Amino acid sequence: MANADHGGRPEAMGATAVGAVQARVRVARLGLWLIVAILALREVAVVLGSPRGERLTDLETWVGPDGVLHVKGSLYESTEFTGTPFGGLVLKPLTRAAEQALGWGWTFGTLLLVVVLGLVAARALPQPVSRRTSLLAAPVAISLLMLSLPVRNTLYLGQTSIMPVLLVLLGCFAVRGERASGVLIGVAAALQPTLLLFTPLLWFTGRRRAALSTGATFAACTALAWVAMPSDSYTYWVHHMAGVGLGGRADDLGNQSLHGALLRLGLTGPLEIVLFLLLGAGVAALAVRRAVRYAHDGQLLLAVAVTGCAAIVVSPTAWQHQLLWVLLAVVGQVGRRASDRYVWPVAIVLVMTLPAKTMVPDKLILHPLRADLVLLAAIATAAVVPFLSRTSPYWQTPVPTQYADKVPSRFRHIPLVPFLRRVISRPNLLFELLLIRVTYYAYAQIRLAAAGGSNSAGRVTAEQHGEEIHSVERALGIDIEHWANHAVVRVDWLRSFFDFYYESFHFGVPLAILAVLYWRRPVDYRWARTAIGFATVFALIGFWLYPLAPPRLMPGLGFIDTVHGPQDFTQPDYGTLTELTNQYAAMPSLHFGWSLWCGLVILILAPRWWMKALGLLHPLFTVTAIVVTGNHWVLDAVGGAAVVGAGFAVTYLFQGPRAKAVAARAEEVSSDSRAPVKDRTPS
Repeated sequence: MANADHGGRPEAMGATAVGAVQARVRVARLGLWLIVAILALREVAVVLGSPRGERLTDLETWVGPDGVLHVKGSLYESTEFTGTPFGGLVLKPLTRAAEQALGWGWTFGTLLLVVVLGLVAARALPQPVSRRTSLLAAPVAISLLMLSLPVRNTLYLGQTSIMPVLLVLLGCFAVRGERASGVLIGVAAALQPTLLLFTPLLWFTGRRRAALSTGATFAACTALAWVAMPSDSYTYWVHHMAGVGLGGRADDLGNQSLHGALLRLGLTGPLEIVLFLLLGAGVAALAVRRAVRYAHDGQLLLAVAVTGCAAIVVSPTAWQHQLLWVLLAVVGQVGRRASDRYVWPVAIVLVMTLPAKTMVPDKLILHPLRADLVLLAAIATAAVVPFLSRTSPYWQTPVPTQYADKVPSRFRHIPLVPFLRRVISRPNLLFELLLIRVTYYAYAQIRLAAAGGSNSAGRVTAEQHGEEIHSVERALGIDIEHWANHAVVRVDWLRSFFDFYYESFHFGVPLAILAVLYWRRPVDYRWARTAIGFATVFALIGFWLYPLAPPRLMPGLGFIDTVHGPQDFTQPDYGTLTELTNQYAAMPSLHFGWSLWCGLVILILAPRWWMKALGLLHPLFTVTAIVVTGNHWVLDAVGGAAVVGAGFAVTYLFQGPRAKAVAARAEEVSSDSRAPVKDRTPS
């Protein structure tokens, strides 16, 4: 009786808890599928809503009324068709379809292929996976595919690059029987010849019948194309060397193959060809070796991704719509620490969904990285990144993140935010760099949009606000900008000093402080980084709500623009100094705000009094520079101080006070709290 009385309630409570979890999973799954539907509708609207002649351009070039697949003669009389002869043979029947019906059918058909591809990839995740993961994996995979640049490019151009990827995945994970698997992969190779790299993967993983079937199918399809189109086949395989001479220039930024990268570096002729063959062969051999190990380890989807990335590297031309293999590498696990586990998938998703100009700043020294970002991701996947083995002790149980002691929330109804908790171990550098870069790109875009999409759009409003600020300052007796500006102009060395200070230290000093804190004080790094992040967000709100013309862009007030030179106020867009900067984002001044953040961080954390005093000189010099150069009003600096104060306040509110005791002993705590364990991760 006692067992019955006291045992029933916990079981009921446990069942209730399980039911609640299942209900949340169902709601999450429904929400994710809703996102999939929204993304699909968006892609359809973007593609079919574009003017004719700007959408499905590749498809209409092939199968339109005057397309290369419709008229008699060679497919390769021009360089418009870049597929294999077998691809042309498969697509030729589509030329009889009506153009409009073909456009709709192709778009919805491609979306259907993307959905199937996502479903197959979700089912191919390395086991074991939780039920929650298995339920949510499919909509997440489909959403990532639809957001990726290769799929968006494929849909907009009307390309066929989804088909080879899907055929390989169906051959590896969906069909039964090695012969059927080999047939599908062989057809994929007939459409994209570098996919023959999957043949040694099949052979060395024990699926030799599938490997033989792949080779035989590829040979049969290619032979069929030779019989049906002998002249075109000779042109493709011999004259153009398997398509090298087709399409755009091989050194174009869109070609993310090793061949394209070498051409962009200035290498040409026999030297470039030999280097391409040697490096390509090395990457292919290493990739196949790694893929075989991951396949034996039970990570066949990762093995497929590694092999596909190698196919990108060794291909003479790998255009954006052919780079989907890199996204599949998101399934690989990298890093022993729990805090590192999400860095690799986040990096891959960002690289595959955002343009390279978003990820890499437009600096001359970084142009090679910017031009070959996806290629480098493919090479890293194929030959460099040490993905964890399923036999590794860190596969299921990574080194846990060490948190500082909890502190009470500041107010009863405002709990501390869990992801802002202070972490003792040093955060992952790659993730921090990605966070800083993407955040700054978003900041720049929002700042520009705050002026209505261009610098001249908000000119009238910005000048009205400038007059308001000037009037308030005159009433307060702090309108010193004109006097200070003309006083400094008279002293050449002083003018040069403040011009240099204004242009040179805005980004460098905050980044240097963050770098020092990251290396020496990881706990304080998170606190300081969060504060400047909130301050920047608040500043963006100010830019959006109150566009303001700085003194140098106020006509009739007689300010001298010491940094940019004189402006022609008679032009309607005279404020447009650059296409990337909103010149009317003056209130609040982030020049002064960020410098004040630097001064406060140094004041709080520096161990010596002279360091604290030296740190406070930076905001002093900055506020002087922004005023004497005519780039800001005095009240702009007040606004900058306000957003920085708000940033520190919100950080304190949601994160709690800075943990002095934890920060003092942070350097004594190893980032890996466990003793080293032998890791059997394949290289």
